[in-house]
Amino acid sequence: MNFKPAQLLLVLLAVAAAPVMAQNLAVVNGKSIPLARVDAMVKQIAAQPNGQPDSPQLRSMIKEELITREILLQEADKLGLGKNDEVKTQLDMARQSILIRALVNDFVKKHPVSDADIKAEYDKVKLQTGDTEYHVRHILVEKEDDAKAIILKLKAGAKFEDLAKESKDTGSAANGGDLDWATPASFVKPFSDAMVGLQKGQMTETPVHSQFGYHIIRLDDTRPAKVPALDDVKKQIVESLQQKKLQAFQEELRKKSKIQ
Repeated sequence: MNFKPAQLLLVLLAVAAAPVMAQNLAVVNGKSIPLARVDAMVKQIAAQPNGQPDSPQLRSMIKEELITREILLQEADKLGLGKNDEVKTQLDMARQSILIRALVNDFVKKHPVSDADIKAEYDKVKLQTGDTEYHVRHILVEKEDDAKAIILKLKAGAKFEDLAKESKDTGSAANGGDLDWATPASFVKPFSDAMVGLQKGQMTETPVHSQFGYHIIRLDDTRPAKVPALDDVKKQIVESLQQKKLQAFQEELRKKSKIQ
């Protein structure tokens, strides 16, 4: 088959343009919408908790959405809205958020949490938690003399649950001072130290001072602690360790920065 020069030129132009057109979703008023944007939106939607899986229907909806966005964007540019100071500030903040998120993702990818780190953190938390849970009640007051007076009333036969209504801890006062089952790690150190020294049914003979005030503590019961299996808390441990790594990274960058 022979082509005339003009025909041959048209064929060559069509062949050269084909890969470019294949990379575009659409062209709106001469402005191309890259096909890659569809893939990016499909990925975002699929990553959401109730996200839709990739499908021709989803891609068709995204195509229409992207075309509509491009039309609106071109109109906004035509009106010069991008030069508005408030819009500039919002665009700059959006850019910052995107770049910081990219930096965080890059850091997490390059500094993964190892299985050894996860196991070490699990063992550490398990040790801190202890192997015993305590069911305690307490009465919290502002002054030491008030706490001593309550202890005298309790020794004289007053009911702990009744006097607990005077407690500063409004969360437990209505329930007779009941703090439910908890491990020593759940409380501040002065409280937990006094608690673990009690026998079942015993209360503290002297007020226990903490940053919250003065406590009178009664131990109602103990039981073996229910420690979750590593697999059940692995996700939370990974997230916690990642946050610690990111925090350290942020602090390191801040130390290196000149802030005036």
